[in-house]
Amino acid sequence: MPEYQFITIWEFEAPLGEVWHEIKQMDAWPSWWKYVAKVELLQPGDVDEINSIRRITWKTALPYTLTFDSELTGLERFKRMEGRAFGELKGKGIWTFSSENGKTTVQYDWLVNTTKTWMRLLAPIAKPIFTWNHDKVMKAGYIGLKNRLLQKSALA
Repeated sequence: MPEYQFITIWEFEAPLGEVWHEIKQMDAWPSWWKYVAKVELLQPGDVDEINSIRRITWKTALPYTLTFDSELTGLERFKRMEGRAFGELKGKGIWTFSSENGKTTVQYDWLVNTTKTWMRLLAPIAKPIFTWNHDKVMKAGYIGLKNRLLQKSALA
């Protein structure tokens, strides 16, 4: 059972294909997601990047960083992406996409355990702080992606 279960919902006034493309291109996340410090490709995957592994280093709203590897384990084009996390976090993340009337909704389900000793020790009392931190990181991702989509739309 995961220690942390987060659900984040983002809504954009942008076409599904554009939102999908930006989220799928993890290597570009540092250019629009404030808290993503670095993304490194460790292992390429197939043509859809299934089984690709990337190491992601996250800054946080709190004074610590997290680095973990993310493997793309499943993909249903324009509907769902699923990944496995391992390293300083262990678990899975699922991006789900839907679109209606030109608006795109993205849901991210993040089911993880931390493997950092200090985080595991503090979890019983610090869980609300870690939850706040996660929400702050995800809000920055939403704002960054929204701005990126607006900039691309203005250039089109």
